[in-house]
Amino acid sequence: MLNTKSYKFWFCTGSQDLYGDECLRKVAEHSKIIVERLNASGILPYEVVWKPTLITNELIRRTFNEANMDEECAGVITWMHTFSPAKSWILGLQEYRKPLLHLHTQFNEEIPYDTIDMDFMNENQAAHGDREYAHIVTRMGIERKVIVGHWTDAEVQERIAAWMRTAVGIIESSHIRVMRVADNMRNVAVTEGDKVEAQLKFGWEIDAYPVNEIAESVAAVSEADTNALVEEYYSKYEILLEGRDPAEFRRHVAVQAQIEIGFERFLEEKGYHALVTHFGDLGALKQLPGLAIQRLMEKGYGFGAEGDWKVAAMVRLMKIMTVGKKDAKGTSMLEDYTYNMVKGKEGILQAHMLEICPSIAEGPISIKCQPLSMGDREDPARLVFTSKTGAGIATSLVDLGNRFRLIIQDVECKKVEKPMPKLPVATDFWTPQPDLYTGTEAWLLAGGAHHTAFTYDLNAEQMGDWANAMGIEAVYIDENTNIRDFKKDLMLGSVYYR
Repeated sequence: MLNTKSYKFWFCTGSQDLYGDECLRKVAEHSKIIVERLNASGILPYEVVWKPTLITNELIRRTFNEANMDEECAGVITWMHTFSPAKSWILGLQEYRKPLLHLHTQFNEEIPYDTIDMDFMNENQAAHGDREYAHIVTRMGIERKVIVGHWTDAEVQERIAAWMRTAVGIIESSHIRVMRVADNMRNVAVTEGDKVEAQLKFGWEIDAYPVNEIAESVAAVSEADTNALVEEYYSKYEILLEGRDPAEFRRHVAVQAQIEIGFERFLEEKGYHALVTHFGDLGALKQLPGLAIQRLMEKGYGFGAEGDWKVAAMVRLMKIMTVGKKDAKGTSMLEDYTYNMVKGKEGILQAHMLEICPSIAEGPISIKCQPLSMGDREDPARLVFTSKTGAGIATSLVDLGNRFRLIIQDVECKKVEKPMPKLPVATDFWTPQPDLYTGTEAWLLAGGAHHTAFTYDLNAEQMGDWANAMGIEAVYIDENTNIRDFKKDLMLGSVYYR
């Protein structure tokens, strides 16, 4: 489940005692007003907490270390209201370990032409002080987000809100634990990866369990609990028998209900937030988990098919980053299946055998029970639907042997031109930016996988900021991509991140 802390962000204003007590009183007053108005905006997903003005080495260092120790603090927002000598910030910045935002703003929006004097100039000089502060952060090589603009501007507030979600993703990344039920699909390269390096870079724990250990948890689920969940399914989803015997159909659905309960209990007991399965190793399970996995994803668990633990962790991460987002449209694992190359109608049909998260669904969600050639088990029940339309991002975290690369592609999700009545799986259909051919060529050149962690609710900048904080390469494919420049970007990345 998506259980995260009640995160807060500290607002730290820089100044010095050169300008006297009256100036410092106004600095504190102004920063308090900014914090109050930001919190009252209704735009920020997390609370901003005002902190006393930082004017000495000792106070700066102590404040940053207190932020490190406070489990609810997900990051610090810094702003230099006046001039703050940058050497005062060195020790604090050296010891700080959480996300950092440099908000380059000022209290007043307009120059007070009729009344401006030197007292005003000394007091309101973020254009001066923030440059001093930015210089030392850059010289120290510290990763941070810079947002420029007036603090009352809704666009600035939206950017702060977006960064907050990234910051929570950075903090929560080190808490992600992935349960591997069986191993990767044999002979598949892209689902492999260095799990030790992933823990060093991202903080992820990726652990393997024998499938029959989880199957025992499934078998232990009572008939009463299973039937209660089946009743929930039947009340929530459309039931498409398609000629099957109703009692036999229900038995197949009950298998998935038992799997959902058993898997979730095992995940909660062991403290895992994401999981992978593989159709080639099902042990005592009666069906390949389908409907069960879809429901677990909807509850906030990450998932990757065929042992793809990188996708599982990324789906979990992106679900964390979108917690509480107003009008959220959903996040899921997806897989590139087949193209439509008709001119003017180009796109990629996204699907998987079974396991697509219903959070991305639009319209009715149905339960079907269909044969599946993979897995050598009885026909698995699954949720079938079509996805929402609109802009989204597809991401692929790949291990290149000597480093990780995060590929981020803007996509436009559309409705398929015609129904697909014989396709018994959930689907999404999108056109990658800048177009099918350029976008796909760039994806292939970057080494992108066929599995993706997809969301409607984050943008490329947010995921790129996360990659920067993790110290890995981020590659963007968007409306401005052209292959000649894209190849140069890949070449430079191979040099910088080797």
